[in-house]
Amino acid sequence: MTLGDTRLTRTGAGHLTGERTEVTEQRDRALVGAAVWVSRAGTATRAGLRAVVAWCRATVRPAGALVLVAATVGLAAGAVFGWVEALVAGIAALAMLLLGVPFLFHVRSYRVSLALGHQRVVAGSSAAATVVVRNIGTRIALPGRIDVAVGAGLVEFGVPLLRAGAESVRTLELPPQRRGIVRIGPVTTVRSDPLGMLHREHAFDDVHDLYVHPRTVAVPSSSAGLIRDLDGSPTRRLVDADMSFHAIREYAPGDARRQIHWKSTAKTGRLMVRQYEESRRSRMAVVLGLAEAEYASADEFELAISVAASLTLRAVHDARDLDIVVGAEIPRVVRGRLRAIRHISATAPRVVLDGFSGVERLANTMSFADVCRLAAEANERLSIAVMVAGSQVGLAALRQAALAFPADAVVIAVVCDQRAHPRTRIVGPLTVVTVGVLEDLAGLLLRGATG
Repeated sequence: MTLGDTRLTRTGAGHLTGERTEVTEQRDRALVGAAVWVSRAGTATRAGLRAVVAWCRATVRPAGALVLVAATVGLAAGAVFGWVEALVAGIAALAMLLLGVPFLFHVRSYRVSLALGHQRVVAGSSAAATVVVRNIGTRIALPGRIDVAVGAGLVEFGVPLLRAGAESVRTLELPPQRRGIVRIGPVTTVRSDPLGMLHREHAFDDVHDLYVHPRTVAVPSSSAGLIRDLDGSPTRRLVDADMSFHAIREYAPGDARRQIHWKSTAKTGRLMVRQYEESRRSRMAVVLGLAEAEYASADEFELAISVAASLTLRAVHDARDLDIVVGAEIPRVVRGRLRAIRHISATAPRVVLDGFSGVERLANTMSFADVCRLAAEANERLSIAVMVAGSQVGLAALRQAALAFPADAVVIAVVCDQRAHPRTRIVGPLTVVTVGVLEDLAGLLLRGATG
């Protein structure tokens, strides 16, 4: 015979869940019941102690812990040894703690909204954020503090005493940020007593992304000697229909009848068709390497980002077909067995700059030559290729990278080296432009190759 009991509990969703326990022997019922009760009581006690410890760690600051120790020691010494001074000190410390408790109330009585003045700024410039704090409670809220997370940093300001329904508006000048995507928020309300003994906080869900764009310069639209406008220029590729006439050849099955050259057909007595040279449709690729070892410093990498962004913005404004390629992170365990690149969307200037905001140096990625090779394989009809590299990429590596692109493509390497003088060199079919500061770029492209 088995004896048991069943307990039903209702979950938050309204469903019933049950637990059934059974005792197989009558004489063991009391012992088993006591053991189960002790086990459950121990589990509940441990859970309660963990909650108390977590609350204390989150609420009691080091100063509060020191005052609590002083109160405990003073009261104990006064009660055991009869020391009046220790008893008074313990009572005073305990009173200080109790007086600090009301400052922790109404930590959730605020409704806080965060808004950015501009969601996109240029690196090095400041941004503004507006924080509106409203007391949604029914009582007066004591003064408090608001913390706003700005990336890895923190901006804080005080909130005055607010009546029920009142609000406080604060405009914050955020410190200048480096290029990147900076997370603004969450906003946290902080309650603390004047002596900093106790502390409570509540975080809100309002979070914004601030796109910090790279610095750019205006690049000339038609750069003599370097990035020429090649649209409409004939290539050596022969096709059956285009604008640049090449020759007459004999008809082959599958040729379009509209391409038949009737005069030549009448002379030879065989069907003859026109043949054309394919006109170049200028498609440009900007390739940027991201390997840490290819750059001498973080500032040199930022210079490369600005150079690449300036070139792509010019191409977007000129309505060129554009492919922006950067390296991609490759797990260390498969490095050498996996090739990967990442494309940045070039649909609009803002989209381009947003994409460059999220680019970072990578420890595990392909070499610059491999990135260029994969970019060329992804687009076989490139007419202009601009390779943007750091100073640690040697000339031999640049020449090897240039070989990946089509033979009839114009290939330019822009080397970012803050220690070098700006200059342009011709190395075989490759034009190497060395840029020391961003402002050098436009002048070098405008002057073109000088030898």
